[in-house]
Amino acid sequence: MIQIENLHKKFGKNQVLSALDLTIEKGGIFAVLGPNGSGKTTLIKSILGMVVPNKGNILVDGQPVEHKWKYRQDIQYLPQIANFPGNLRVKELIRMIKDLRQRPSEEEYLIDLFGLQPFLDKKLATLSGGTKQKVNIVLTFMYNSPLLILDEPTTGLDPASLINLKKLIAKEKGRGKTILITSHIMQFVAEVADSVIYLLEGTIYFKGSIAQLQEKTQQTNLEHAIAAIATTPAHA
Repeated sequence: MIQIENLHKKFGKNQVLSALDLTIEKGGIFAVLGPNGSGKTTLIKSILGMVVPNKGNILVDGQPVEHKWKYRQDIQYLPQIANFPGNLRVKELIRMIKDLRQRPSEEEYLIDLFGLQPFLDKKLATLSGGTKQKVNIVLTFMYNSPLLILDEPTTGLDPASLINLKKLIAKEKGRGKTILITSHIMQFVAEVADSVIYLLEGTIYFKGSIAQLQEKTQQTNLEHAIAAIATTPAHA
């Protein structure tokens, strides 16, 4: 699904990604983890074409993404911060996205799932952070795309909405989709992810299953394993 080869990215003198190699197979849920400043966001934005690497190649479905844009039609992206036009109503934003995409959508099911019906006529500027995140989720999942990238998807969600999000992610996995997730909530990662990709100082320090990570670090839960991985000398 995604092949990354020798990826480098600098911002000024700051080397954010350094000779990064990564293969993400088709199907399954991959958690991209690492401390702040490890390169997670830069990696994701490079895949999306929002950041141009200084060196290296990114291929999606075998096709290089450099100077391309059509491949993004098959990616759904949930940004960490939903910066919506505050003067638009929720239903107007959804209609605008539908007009832009011109593809079959599944927004009615998602609106019901996250209880957004009472908010459709409200302006986005008046919504709470949690409600904005629900709108963010609806916009991300309303199209049937093979690749989903979810950046901190649990932000601001109440317990019921979090349960629904996990069910939704499991449903999309069951449809054979590839899902990349970043999160600082290790319990959430442990519940949904098949594999962990751990970044440290702009390189892949570990890639494997949660069980493999726990075995490598000699820890019995994911939170402790993540805390220990940076001090483990050998890369995996």
